[in-house]
Amino acid sequence: MIDFAQRTIDLARQNVAEGGRPFATVIAKNGEILAESANKVAQTNDPTAHAEILAIREACTKLGTEHLVGTTIYVLAHPCPMCLGSLYYCSPDEVVFLTTRDGYEPHYVDDRKYFELATFYGEFAKDWRDRRLPMRYEPRAAAVDVYRFWQERNGGQRTATVVPPG
Repeated sequence: MIDFAQRTIDLARQNVAEGGRPFATVIAKNGEILAESANKVAQTNDPTAHAEILAIREACTKLGTEHLVGTTIYVLAHPCPMCLGSLYYCSPDEVVFLTTRDGYEPHYVDDRKYFELATFYGEFAKDWRDRRLPMRYEPRAAAVDVYRFWQERNGGQRTATVVPPG
């Protein structure tokens, strides 16, 4: 039997040894590794190349679906807001994290101009006008027309995406 948690730790350790950041993700399905990735932000200069995002992309491509029902996703640390959103969106059966921010904070920090883990979740609760990230609403009727067009192309229905049963 594969120890998915240990595989996640090993991937993260290897990534650090190769100059990357200390994060990794393993996605398991039916007792096997479906997809895995280390964080590749430092290697690719892509701020979205988090381990969770890369592994989710690989797993969904392999399965030919945007849903990861029936999977367990192992992550080295409690997911950041971007990854947490992606995890919610792909609907795994479970997410297992192996350390908390409090656990790794004495050894690692990745705060940015607008992004600080200690305060970021609170940013979501604020009205967009009050967030640290400058935002501007520029209404355009043509933007809503894109959604009308989608609705027309999909039988005139406005339905939620159906998540397949596990």
